[in-house]
Amino acid sequence: MNPLRLSPLQGIPLVQPGDQLAELIQQALEQESIALRDGDILVLAQKIVSKAENRYANLDEVKPTPRASEIAALTEKDARLVQLILDESREVVRALPGLLIVEHRLGFISANAGIDHSNVEASEKRVLLLPKDPDLSAAQIRQGLEGASGVRLGVLIIDSHGRAWRQGTLGVTIGLSGLPGLQDLRGRPDLFGNELRITQVAVADELAAAASLLMGQADENCPAVHVRGFPYSLRESSLGELLRPKDQDAFR
Repeated sequence: MNPLRLSPLQGIPLVQPGDQLAELIQQALEQESIALRDGDILVLAQKIVSKAENRYANLDEVKPTPRASEIAALTEKDARLVQLILDESREVVRALPGLLIVEHRLGFISANAGIDHSNVEASEKRVLLLPKDPDLSAAQIRQGLEGASGVRLGVLIIDSHGRAWRQGTLGVTIGLSGLPGLQDLRGRPDLFGNELRITQVAVADELAAAASLLMGQADENCPAVHVRGFPYSLRESSLGELLRPKDQDAFR
């Protein structure tokens, strides 16, 4: 098995609305003397994708509904922020003091629908929403990078999420293009020749967590990671591959 190498790309400037991320990433790769090869993957922090797509919202321009105001009183959150969370969600899963867990419109469970103040300029009034369609965003960035390099790539967009039953956050996939979300190992033998019957590995999330270690969560300014040696074949996929159907969700 070839070694898995993750290289942080720290030459990306602060991203502004309308920036072409494929071009910024290509420049950062050149700065690090990395020439793309078939099978390489670029892992990107959600924030730079959202910023490039101008997914900002100004709280002063939000008018809370009575429902948002009611949930805000319960959760002790700004009613305007709660309204944005509701607008980005399918369902409220839990609402407690200091906590609002929802099913995001993209299908995953998250706190505050992924809306964030951190690492956002003038963040007292502005917040940043997730990309409208992270799979499409990943595909477009991949298309730009493949067009410039002539090689086959994967692109992963990640965000920090909490987990049921465990403390802390870790990087998880919210959009992908050109690499598997799940790797199905059912039917393969284990070390002793026993057939695996239920094992499906969330390989995109495993890679997201590894890349998140390099990106950091504070002032590291490393929003992209180059990956070489991913131990699975690239193929087309989507976020839906990683989402557990609601009728199989035993945690709600």
